[in-house]
Amino acid sequence: MYFWRGLSVLAVLVVLYQLWIFLHICFWMFQNPSSTEFMRDRLVEMRKEKLNAEIKYQWVEYDQISNHLKRAVIAAEDAKFSEHDGFDWDGIQKAYEKNLKKGKLVAGGSTISQQLAKNLFLSSQRTPWRKAQEAVITVMLETMMSKRRILEIYLNMIEWGDVVFGAEAAAQHYYGVSAKRLSSYQAAKMAAMIPNPRFYDKHRSTRFLNRKTATIQARMVQVAVPK
Repeated sequence: MYFWRGLSVLAVLVVLYQLWIFLHICFWMFQNPSSTEFMRDRLVEMRKEKLNAEIKYQWVEYDQISNHLKRAVIAAEDAKFSEHDGFDWDGIQKAYEKNLKKGKLVAGGSTISQQLAKNLFLSSQRTPWRKAQEAVITVMLETMMSKRRILEIYLNMIEWGDVVFGAEAAAQHYYGVSAKRLSSYQAAKMAAMIPNPRFYDKHRSTRFLNRKTATIQARMVQVAVPK
């Protein structure tokens, strides 16, 4: 009896948590998020080292972000962004095969929508529960938001350096310009940094980063951005 009662309570809590997420996404369809779970986690982590650490972050509207950066990020992170429903199944399969061949995790296969779901709500711990919750949130985002809105929030909220978040703060941090004025090359290099931004903040001209930047810049011409 206690088992079933406990299970019922757990089920209610799970449903309430999903409702809490759903209401946040409804709100963010029209209002801009002020922070993410990932940003808050990073700030707590940084304040263990430096008590007065602050996040560098400034929201800018979609039209105030260079189309070069939009193209570069899609080319680098999610080439099928405009086509899929939140999950790139071919990309997931390729990532699985690559990881299997290497014998370790070297590729993720996550789409922009999946990355946004994780950053907005979830901790950095990798557990089966987190991956399942990420999938549920991704479906919510794709169902309720336009591709333009998903990309706008993503570009404003992702980590781009050591406590540097969002396109505007990153453009100022790396190049001393606004996000709207980023060149094709600058945008491609920023997109190349996304998988490991804290490392590249300290190592900005590695051979691998320069090669990846050139590859992304070449692919950008094929990318259409959401209007």
